[in-house]
Amino acid sequence: MIIRLADLVEASARRDPDAPALTAQATTISYAALHRRIELAAAGLRELELSAGDRVAVYLDKRVETIVAMLGCSRAGCVFVPVNPVLRPRQVGHIIEDCAAKVLVTSADRLRTLREELATGKSLRHVLVLGEPPGGDEDSHYRVQTWSDLAERPSTVSGASDGVVDTDMAAILYTSGSTGAPKGVVLSHRNLVVGAESVSTYLGNTREDRILAVLPLSFDAGLSQVTTGLYVGAHVVLANYLLPADVVRLCAEHRITGLVCVPPLWNQLVGQSWTPEAVAEMRYFANTGGRLPLATLQRLRAIFPNAAPYLMYGLTEAFRSTYLDPAEVDRRPNSIGKAIPNADILVVGEDGHLCGPGEPGELVHRGPLVALGYWNDPERTAERFRPSPNRPAELCTPELAVWSGDLVVSDQDGFLYFVGRRDDMIKTSGYRVSPSEIEEVAYETGLVRDAVALGLEDQQLGQRIVLVLTPRDADGFQLAAVKARLRQELPRYMVPEDVVVRSVLPRSPNGKFDRAALRQELAPVQSLEQP
Repeated sequence: MIIRLADLVEASARRDPDAPALTAQATTISYAALHRRIELAAAGLRELELSAGDRVAVYLDKRVETIVAMLGCSRAGCVFVPVNPVLRPRQVGHIIEDCAAKVLVTSADRLRTLREELATGKSLRHVLVLGEPPGGDEDSHYRVQTWSDLAERPSTVSGASDGVVDTDMAAILYTSGSTGAPKGVVLSHRNLVVGAESVSTYLGNTREDRILAVLPLSFDAGLSQVTTGLYVGAHVVLANYLLPADVVRLCAEHRITGLVCVPPLWNQLVGQSWTPEAVAEMRYFANTGGRLPLATLQRLRAIFPNAAPYLMYGLTEAFRSTYLDPAEVDRRPNSIGKAIPNADILVVGEDGHLCGPGEPGELVHRGPLVALGYWNDPERTAERFRPSPNRPAELCTPELAVWSGDLVVSDQDGFLYFVGRRDDMIKTSGYRVSPSEIEEVAYETGLVRDAVALGLEDQQLGQRIVLVLTPRDADGFQLAAVKARLRQELPRYMVPEDVVVRSVLPRSPNGKFDRAALRQELAPVQSLEQP
């Protein structure tokens, strides 16, 4: 029976021990070898006398040891906390202290950058370093050991932890924290295992697939690339993203069959020269983390003519919620689809009633993918994790659902359409405006690579609309043409008051556009212009 996340590897190792499980740079490891290394790592972690539920932070780029460390935690009954490798020491220190991690797995170079932050911490007891420790930590409150000495040698301690059930904590994923300090979403073994089963089912993943894992493992969609692959015994290629051209090269080198990206990355990839070798075996491509511009989708379908397009919607608090069947893409390219297998998606009005077709409401997710809440944050947990609105009154125990904060609307056939985030919706001249409607028109010009529409405070309008964009071709860019298209396609109240051109737009650690950073950048300029 599969209970823990690590059990996925054990099951695949029994079915096909010699099949390739992971590739990282020049290293490829089989399922049997991966299972052995997970057992060794779990035993080593238990030698540290960790208790069930203790947190282990993993601050590494994508490599085999990163996966072994996370799944070794799973096997040992601990909780792994993947830390995005692009985060700065201040943010890493916050995560370690916020979840009271007792163990940190990292590299020597990364440990050097963290010393000042770790010196003020209280929770950390052990640092496991890949390679040779840098030295200089002898007087610290934590003990430094090499990863290989602890986790890659035989042990007299069993790796498996007794008493683990599927509803126990398995991982904590920290959101980017663009509106404050990052918050940790607590996922159970059940969340992760059921999520892997559900996603691999609708994507049709098999042991023949070769999946390129480009997104950060600290991002729910990035972690899902690994878990879905391990669930079916597929070959997962770990990619530390550098340049868009690297993605094309890896797709060709490993004959990739499945690729999932967020819209900003897709916007870059459509501008690459895709070789026949890079697209020949692509079976599907998928979008998550925001609405994919229709122009980008059309270009991707031209690049991958034999691949099925999957438009997905998810949130960290429920891992994945909806997807659009590729057979419906031509008819409903703007839809986020319907509920994934083993999930129920409701559209709920402000007064708690279930909305009918054409009536906007908040997307509410119920089922086994609903996370356990936010770590050590009862107030925010109570705001987002609330009783399901259609629970029969005769059932005396509550069922918690995730209230996403996203506004959606369904059509007569039950397909859902994203309207906007409650906190991203622009209120201007008495109207509520979705930023994505403005951004879509900008993308349709073919002149724009990235676009973000914002509402900035205005004494007369409530909020004035500002569009920030980056040109697809700086030399041939025509700002006047973009403005003309906006005036042509949008009602007056939706036309941006200003269009700001940037060479690059800020992104969160998960690769999404950082709207909060843009607001902070533009607000001082805007406030000076007020009467």
